[in-house]
Amino acid sequence: MTDLIGTAACNYTLLPQLPKTLHGRPQTLKYKNGYAVPQRPLVGIGREPLLVDQFTQSELDQMNRQRAILTYGPARTHPLPDFIPAHVAFDKKVLRFNGYFRQDIEGSSENEYYVRPIVVYYYLEDDSISIVEPVVENSGIPQGKLVKRHQLPKNALGETYHWKDLNLRTDLIVYGTVYRLCDCDLFTRDFLESSGIIVNEPEEMPVDPYTQGRVQPLQSYNTPSDFDRLKQFLTMDRKVLRFFALWKNWDSLYSETRPVLLLYYLMDDTVEIREVHEPNSGRDPFPLLLRRQRVLKDYKELTDAFPSCVLEVSEQEVKEYYSPKDFKVGDTITMMGRKFFIYDCDQYTKNYYQEHLGEVPLKPVDIKYHDKEIPPYNGFGSLEDSLQNCLSLIPQPPKKDFIKILENDHKILRYEAKLDSPNPEDHGRRFILSYYLSNDMISIFEPPVRNSGTIGGKFLEKTRIPKPDGTIDNPQYYGPSDLAIGSTIEGKFNYDNLAPEFIFHLRMCFQL
Repeated sequence: MTDLIGTAACNYTLLPQLPKTLHGRPQTLKYKNGYAVPQRPLVGIGREPLLVDQFTQSELDQMNRQRAILTYGPARTHPLPDFIPAHVAFDKKVLRFNGYFRQDIEGSSENEYYVRPIVVYYYLEDDSISIVEPVVENSGIPQGKLVKRHQLPKNALGETYHWKDLNLRTDLIVYGTVYRLCDCDLFTRDFLESSGIIVNEPEEMPVDPYTQGRVQPLQSYNTPSDFDRLKQFLTMDRKVLRFFALWKNWDSLYSETRPVLLLYYLMDDTVEIREVHEPNSGRDPFPLLLRRQRVLKDYKELTDAFPSCVLEVSEQEVKEYYSPKDFKVGDTITMMGRKFFIYDCDQYTKNYYQEHLGEVPLKPVDIKYHDKEIPPYNGFGSLEDSLQNCLSLIPQPPKKDFIKILENDHKILRYEAKLDSPNPEDHGRRFILSYYLSNDMISIFEPPVRNSGTIGGKFLEKTRIPKPDGTIDNPQYYGPSDLAIGSTIEGKFNYDNLAPEFIFHLRMCFQL
């Protein structure tokens, strides 16, 4: 009992002794404007003022820590927490960083380096680090774990990397390889920020040029049109638009213009070009200049990388094909790099355009062809025989009317004629003119007369005699209707000479 009293007395002696004269409980609050405010006690009336700053903070803290042992008993001592080692506290807690490193390529003309992504794992339980590259299928590069898990040396002094040395936008040098840290996961960011480390902003990983070169471009798909191809095939079958055009082949060695036919098939919107062959033109008679196909309106839309020599153009590479509205009479269109001038079309094409495309002009254009110039007649042989040398490389004999020859064979018209000559010696001469109905030829024979002073015989070889009013290009020959009694026959074989070579007057005919 004495010990308890002594202990209690010891505890109470620690409290400071305050002087006190009034044992009553003074009023310290009053109401002012409806609020309770502390009242300042009056001095000198027997009340002492309130002492506010009598205790220091250390004394107040000491009073709070003191415990009334007599009332509550002695305080209980809390046991110290158990010791937890690091490999237990940080078990399965790993910091994860995403990054990359550059690997140089030797002996490659396309790429200079690879950009290889990596993942850095930092194990907090033993401060070990492992570096792993994600495995990509069919990459051709050994991938997986690049650096096995162990404490990585930091420098030559024997120090190792700690998690405080890792941050974003920094380089991690491991055994001569520089790894760039770009990003981290949420747990790693929270752990570093809770430890007082300011985490940098993440950065984007550069694109690998080798991987980017192997990426196939995305295929573009067009929405199929609601145009009914079957209806077009059934309704437009055998309906063709025909245009007459000139191919301006000015890029050749000898610039020339060739006539062609442009055929537009309404059944499937295809175009065919046929060349108009002229006889004896000296060209090979190829049937088609352009086979029937759909023609691009602008063939230069294809890129240089398009393999046009081994791959046909599909709907994905073409924006627009030629349609009927693109063919206008009087315009020049370009197809497959060649220019064609359209100067006319047929009647069906005109009716089709007036019914469906009334605003397209179809007025034909006059085209002047350069006809072949036939050289003038040189006087050797007949006119028809000489003309064959200009029509073909190997001249053929002129064609004859065999029916006329068979029907009028051995049928000859004979007339007696006199020569109209200014010479007085030719007044008494007598001639026999024979007209052959089988080939329209005339021969003149002079009967011999004794002591006349002239030699008789053939005066004119069997030939056709042209009329004087004809031309060398279009000669007109004497026929049976021109041979009448009293008519005059003028023989003129040289058109450059104005005077005729001979003039005969028919006096009578002979009856066979």
